[in-house]
Amino acid sequence: MTSELKDSIKSIADRIYEKVRGYREHLHAHPELSYQEHETMKFVSEQLTPLGIAHEAGVGETGIVGIIRGDHHDANASCVALRADLDALPILEANDVPYKSKVDGVMHACGHDVHTSVLLGAAEILNEIRNELPQPVKLIFQPGEEKNPGGATYMIRDGALENPKVDRIFALHVFPDMPTGEVGFKEGLYMASCDEVHLTVIGKGGHGATPHRCIDPIFTGAEIITSLQQIVSRKCDPKIPCVLSFGHFEALGATNVIPEKAHIKGTFRTMNEPWREEALQLIENSIRSIAQSNGAEVDLNISRGYPYLENHPETTAKMRELSKEYLGEDVVHDLPIRLTAEDFSYYSQEVPACFFRLGVRNEEKGIVHGVHHPRFDIDPEALRIGIQMMALAPFS
Repeated sequence: MTSELKDSIKSIADRIYEKVRGYREHLHAHPELSYQEHETMKFVSEQLTPLGIAHEAGVGETGIVGIIRGDHHDANASCVALRADLDALPILEANDVPYKSKVDGVMHACGHDVHTSVLLGAAEILNEIRNELPQPVKLIFQPGEEKNPGGATYMIRDGALENPKVDRIFALHVFPDMPTGEVGFKEGLYMASCDEVHLTVIGKGGHGATPHRCIDPIFTGAEIITSLQQIVSRKCDPKIPCVLSFGHFEALGATNVIPEKAHIKGTFRTMNEPWREEALQLIENSIRSIAQSNGAEVDLNISRGYPYLENHPETTAKMRELSKEYLGEDVVHDLPIRLTAEDFSYYSQEVPACFFRLGVRNEEKGIVHGVHHPRFDIDPEALRIGIQMMALAPFS
């Protein structure tokens, strides 16, 4: 990559920075939940149209796919794809900022407003230097990352990786653990598969003073939760990353009332597909066995989520090295594996992929909260780095 091209990317990024910041603040103030991103889709289209970037709306229901070609690119040439997600979360924002969410109980608490704005900025840069691009660039603005089955499945179903064919794909994600100006990469296995356990234990309610006349769903549910931990601690190979956690246990009884039902929700995550299949069967068998031994019934739904995310080693290594060359070695970091999940994993199962992290933390400004927190926010200077990183990707 020539120094002149690097200078062009930086110069355009500086020129459009305030515009991209405006995109982010608009999107943050007008969040939409998964698969409901109609206005967000319209907004993205309205920014691409005056740039002359050809695009199609309604892909994957509420997604957009655009294409940037140089004059020298063949119409059938394979391309590199850049992906951003559009949806927000059902969280009530607690920030007091001018761009605070205007939608009660909905918030861009995972940074998808950042991802979309960054990709719009990168698109403008790449469109200006399109005759320098080694191959065409496909822009994928995807709905529904936060909710099963994952909007990536809809985009793939609707041909986002075809016509022209994608030969590698990139995405970034905000990372509040890392200061603004820094980025992080992990080759190979990076993020976990994610399955959900939804369980209702059905017993027999009654008076708390006569438990022998009841079938206690709280006791049964507690036994299920504690017993299932043995699947991870005693059945899983210690070398395989794995976690089983329950975050919801609701049983509406009282001090002297044993309720009829208990509702339990949890998540199972791992990075090994054979173990994933075995563990899910063990979870189901154990739940049914414990319930039966206590005389209870169960209504069980194990919702299959995203597969594990694997960064293509060569693709990721090239992007890491280009980032070091562009930003400096001291701000490009190696990342550990994470048991969080991302539906970008579906793309990584289809084509070589690189999913990397963008630092957004600024302790001096009080920007320290993690994603999915009602006070999550970013240092806006991170946008400047983000649009440059996504613009660099097609050259890696």
